[in-house]
Amino acid sequence: MPRARSGVVARRRRKKVIAQAKGHRAGRHSLFKQANESVMHALQYAYEHRRDRKGDFRRLWIARINAAARLNGLSYSKLMSGLKRAQVEIDRKLLADLAVRDTATFTTLTETAKAALAG
Repeated sequence: MPRARSGVVARRRRKKVIAQAKGHRAGRHSLFKQANESVMHALQYAYEHRRDRKGDFRRLWIARINAAARLNGLSYSKLMSGLKRAQVEIDRKLLADLAVRDTATFTTLTETAKAALAG
């Protein structure tokens, strides 16, 4: 019985890796060994950065909320504390959206927070 070789399977696997390395520089997009290493690193970075992006957005929302809160005479921490005391359960993503798009509603929320802090 002849020896089975992995010709077709190996070629397909290599072609898939080379296709994933499209856009990489120099031999990283054409030589299998370099392309494979480059693709493995790229996939690892993609995995890590998908998780990092969640924190990045949270930081952006906090910065926007803080800027809008200071225009209404409160700091970010006082605003969040006041909203918690007033039992207003609204997440940072929505608060940041209100701060940018609907300042009137955001102002009423800051007034609610101030009232809860005072009383």
